[in-house]
Amino acid sequence: MFDLGWTEMLVVGIVALIVIGPKDLPVLFRNVGRWVGKAKGMAREFSTAMNQAADDAGVKDIQKTIRTATNPVGSAMDGVKDAARDVTSSLSNLDPDSETGKLAAEKAERAENARKIQAATARAQAERKAKEAADALKKAEELEAAAPPAPAPVKETKDG
Repeated sequence: MFDLGWTEMLVVGIVALIVIGPKDLPVLFRNVGRWVGKAKGMAREFSTAMNQAADDAGVKDIQKTIRTATNPVGSAMDGVKDAARDVTSSLSNLDPDSETGKLAAEKAERAENARKIQAATARAQAERKAKEAADALKKAEELEAAAPPAPAPVKETKDG
């Protein structure tokens, strides 16, 4: 509101503490808080009243018309998005016996089959990788068993 930072507020608080005194400072801050609260409430009420008056006068409709005139591509895209949203919502309410309903059901069935195929492919890949890992582990064990045993480390004694 007054664009005061923490350091400025700290300086104002210290000066107020020195000038007013620690005894009357809480009363002053309480009164300032009430005044700021009332000012914010009046500003909020004024803003609400102005927005309501603008709505009653049709300013939003004029604003939308001006926005459409200045940005026709954006307005056209908004229209396309609204139409797509309407079509999407109407597809869920199709009659299952109509041709469109049958096509929508076939599309849903194809999507479900695609999900099943992806799941089966992922499972087969995981099983193949698990088999490769098991084979590699088996081969490593065979190589370890076939290798000659390493000589035991020689302990040195203090005697030499």
